[in-house]
Amino acid sequence: MDMVLTRDHTMPYYPRVVDAELASALAGLPAVSVEGPTGVGKTAAALRQARAVIHLDEPDEVALMEIDKGRIGKSPKPLLLDEWQRYPHSWDMVRRAVDEGAAPGSFVLTGSATPREATHSGAGRIVRLRMRPMTMDERAIEQPTVSFQALLDGEPQPVEGTSALTAADYADQIVQSGFPGIRALPNAQRSRAISGYLDRIVEHDFAELGHVVRRPVALRAWLTAFAAATATTTSYETIAAAATSGASETPARATTIAYRDTLARLWIIDQIPAWLPIRNTISALTQAPKHFLADPALAARLLGVGAGRLIKEVNPGKVVLGDGPLFGRLFESLAALSVHMHAQPSGARVAHLRTDGGDHAIDFIVERDDGRVLAVEVKLANVPTTRDGRHLAWLKDKIGDTLIDSVIVTAGQQAYRRPDGVAVVPLALLGP
Repeated sequence: MDMVLTRDHTMPYYPRVVDAELASALAGLPAVSVEGPTGVGKTAAALRQARAVIHLDEPDEVALMEIDKGRIGKSPKPLLLDEWQRYPHSWDMVRRAVDEGAAPGSFVLTGSATPREATHSGAGRIVRLRMRPMTMDERAIEQPTVSFQALLDGEPQPVEGTSALTAADYADQIVQSGFPGIRALPNAQRSRAISGYLDRIVEHDFAELGHVVRRPVALRAWLTAFAAATATTTSYETIAAAATSGASETPARATTIAYRDTLARLWIIDQIPAWLPIRNTISALTQAPKHFLADPALAARLLGVGAGRLIKEVNPGKVVLGDGPLFGRLFESLAALSVHMHAQPSGARVAHLRTDGGDHAIDFIVERDDGRVLAVEVKLANVPTTRDGRHLAWLKDKIGDTLIDSVIVTAGQQAYRRPDGVAVVPLALLGP
């Protein structure tokens, strides 16, 4: 993957999955909104498509918008309205411009939150694209050899390739984060930057969305409990109880719901819904979502976990798992970034499967519009065993040809297809 420079030439820009998606959308649509958490790279990606930009987090720019109502119509196109949520009226300005016949490729909006002020939905006028922290292939560490889209399409492709990455490397990638600006920092400063990012959420971003946090320590505790529930379907009641362990009372349900909803508006929590199949009936499936934060580095930092906690060196050149269960959940969170972003261009939906009793669970069910699905399990094992694929075999027996393909994503080195038909792919080798 080639690295290019951003327009200001101050920081390298690594091509993102959303680049091609945004270019394609602007070729046929008048307005596109790129959404995701602060620091994910939305502005850098949008600047590569735009000919002019208005930074709406700058008071002078907002003042000029108030003075000159026709400014967006006179600016070169595509026009980028950066951090549009700081001036929510800009959304309605774009919507009206589209209603009045704006040409394809006229506007790009980027936002790090859904503002509290009511705006018209923009349905049918402004198309939304989600951007997440960098996937493993976007980090340009390895050259992918297996196409996620080909797997989803059911196209024949060789499942092959060798990765140099080890479990220790994946532990490093988890804590380094997928936020471009944070990744670029020296190791010694990176954990401080992530802590500062979390502090900003608690101390600033909630208030900006109109949510007064009376007890910041309680919100921080809830976030930490949520991080501990990464890649699980733990109930919100259990999360709330864990956040107040040892205290005389847990926060009111309305308070924890407000936490969850505000964090969702900030794109900080990124939950995966339960799969509810339409074409096939599978009884007793849980409807609880699976919990993830926007980036596994946020969860690791909240839990006070460094790479050395996940992987331990027992002697020179030999490492073993430290906290294996936690490492597995954080590795699944890292894999979720790739699954989400590579499913998005085709409009496929990402869900998870779990039976009520927990007898069967599959990490990701990627469903196409025709109802057929790609099943993805995530395992730390270098060479997955037959037991590691038992839930995939169960699903195939249940839904037959509705299952396009089955994949086990690993932290190993070799990509191959097993005799039972399951594709085994190291995460670093999984690309678009």
